[in-house]
Amino acid sequence: MQRRDFLWQSGGGLGGIALAWLLGNDGLLADEKTPTSDLNGGLHHRARARRVVQLFMSGAASQCDTFDYKPELIRRHGQPFDPGGRVELFQSSPGACMKSPWAWRQYGQSGKWISSLLPDLAQCVDDIAFLPAMVSRSNVHGPATFQQNTGFVLPGFPSMGAWINYGLGSMNRNLPAFVVLPDSRGYAPNGPANWSAGFLPASSQGTMIRPGDPNPIFDLNPPAADFITRQSEADGQDVLRQLNRRHEAARPGDSRLDARITSYELAARLQLSAPEVLDISHETPATRRLYGLDQEITEDFGRNCLIARRLLERGVRFVQVWSGADNGFPRRNWDSHEDLARDHGIMGKSMDRPAAALIHDLRSRGLLDDTIVVWTTEFGRMPCSQGSLGRDHNPHAFTSWLAGGGVRGGVTHGASDEWSFRAVEHPTTCYDLHATVLHLLGIDHRRLTFRHNGIDRRLTDVHGHVIDGILS
Repeated sequence: MQRRDFLWQSGGGLGGIALAWLLGNDGLLADEKTPTSDLNGGLHHRARARRVVQLFMSGAASQCDTFDYKPELIRRHGQPFDPGGRVELFQSSPGACMKSPWAWRQYGQSGKWISSLLPDLAQCVDDIAFLPAMVSRSNVHGPATFQQNTGFVLPGFPSMGAWINYGLGSMNRNLPAFVVLPDSRGYAPNGPANWSAGFLPASSQGTMIRPGDPNPIFDLNPPAADFITRQSEADGQDVLRQLNRRHEAARPGDSRLDARITSYELAARLQLSAPEVLDISHETPATRRLYGLDQEITEDFGRNCLIARRLLERGVRFVQVWSGADNGFPRRNWDSHEDLARDHGIMGKSMDRPAAALIHDLRSRGLLDDTIVVWTTEFGRMPCSQGSLGRDHNPHAFTSWLAGGGVRGGVTHGASDEWSFRAVEHPTTCYDLHATVLHLLGIDHRRLTFRHNGIDRRLTDVHGHVIDGILS
């Protein structure tokens, strides 16, 4: 054998292995899903954004106490509530018109009216596109929360984060593409089903991280055990690989084992990458104050918003941050049936400063231009009183908003009536919101489908229109 031939056959083989690894690492192999790694990417058209952070207000944040200013409601405070027609409520008969406990002011060049409950977000109105004519198909927390996350009121369907993970993949092989940061006090209605992969490949589901917990990621590290040695661990892994392959060969088309293997491989990489991402001790004192880590009421949601920024800048595709836990008493969420001023006062103050900080911080780091910030809730609240101090559920009008990548700030699309009771101008559904987010990521919502039980399923079901009026 010629020396040149020997070097080519031996060195070329090793070089080929290295090249394949590098191409696979960047998602460039023909048999791998290629992630959208730049703004010219996208599945169907040029993307305006690369990543999404969703802030979910669990329990139903009141639109008429936050972003939907109605002077007629203020004028008729204490008068009978009579918008015409039958009024169906969740728990009670309609009370009198009830104005917000908070005053209203105009902010920014857009002159948007914002409640004094949210003074920090009020400074961001020119970055935000408001959707005050959102409507829901349900006035029950569980189904309505499912709908805002998955597009369906029934369980078993993939969440928006799972669809985006499935369609675009990861931008960092050492971190999950879809991360969920729940409220530290517990789960929202439906729990982890809100970030499920449904019928999509199981690897598309969200990875839950609890930043304030001593063990923030379940089963990330092995238990301490003296009888486990490096060799015994390697031998056990070898046997497990053989069993896994036998199991896989006997079940063609079943993606669950591959997803489990992928998740464990990711967990091994997370053992190195996650501690660094979750360690905020090196953030500047100014940044920690910006997010409210210096105050007890904002510390929890502020820490999660700061972790969200750290995840986004390291290539995580979709981060969901929850404000509000279960329906325990006293209220630990936005479900203010008994005393709106007390409960919304706590929830609003805990969310306002961190959410505004996230917008400011993303902008200062050059990330807001290609990051979509979505703020939403499952439905709104009634403009009349429940009892004397609370508000009941209202699925007929509530507010969501977007900011960042490809979104035109300082605009309002749609309107509710003079009571803030029903959407009357450009009624907007979760399907429209989901279609718009996918559009900004370079995805046509009608073409991102998955065949399940003989149906080409999609996030927007058979509905949805891109909200062109809020695009820059």
